[in-house]
Amino acid sequence: MHRFYVLVILLCMSFVTLAEENTIEVRTIGISPYGIDNDGELSGVYFDLANLLFSKKNNINHYIYPYARIIHELKIGQTDLTIMFKYKELEDYVTYIAPLPPLQNVVVGLFGDSITSIEDLEGESLAYLRGANFSNEIESNSAITLYRTRDFKKSIAMLSAGRVKAVVGPYEALQMAAKSLGKSKYFLGEGLVVSERTPWLQISNKSKHKFDTLELEKRFKTILKGKSLEHIKKKYLSQK
Repeated sequence: MHRFYVLVILLCMSFVTLAEENTIEVRTIGISPYGIDNDGELSGVYFDLANLLFSKKNNINHYIYPYARIIHELKIGQTDLTIMFKYKELEDYVTYIAPLPPLQNVVVGLFGDSITSIEDLEGESLAYLRGANFSNEIESNSAITLYRTRDFKKSIAMLSAGRVKAVVGPYEALQMAAKSLGKSKYFLGEGLVVSERTPWLQISNKSKHKFDTLELEKRFKTILKGKSLEHIKKKYLSQK
């Protein structure tokens, strides 16, 4: 009888281990509208897109994390798949599967405060998302003080409080952050484009899963060619 219970326990443990081994770990950046965490209720443009890649038979764990944590987990294989920009420090650690439409990153201040060049920021402070790389020209300019923030809401809050001259990031993400803090559509001024970055579906080279990259690319491109991305973006960007 004792041996029977031990056998049952061992079988249960083996099933749990097998389930864990078959689980695909997916991560989405915690930046609205791409990844949104409302008290554990997860959503967002990239979050929904990544979920569309997998059928109901796939066992996935999908969480929303900051840039820096996802980069770390991709390097060690703790995250299998994500959608975000290319980063030089990840070149040897990930395989790029397929691109999304590019995003323009802008520097923007308060409404009526015109920023026409990066030189306008010299001697000023700029809120800059921790772990992100929006502009090499800005990062290499020692005359600009960068305040690294955990998210765009914090960047907008610093701008509103007069602690920084401007913020930087994708304009649609900055707009959503401002809206979430109750700011009007006239809060932000006109943006100065400082870079164009392309988000990529990418997988960790240390993933324990043997992904069929050609099939994954085909499925993702099929999603992008349809109306899915357009519908998803409209769903989040048109929120009141």
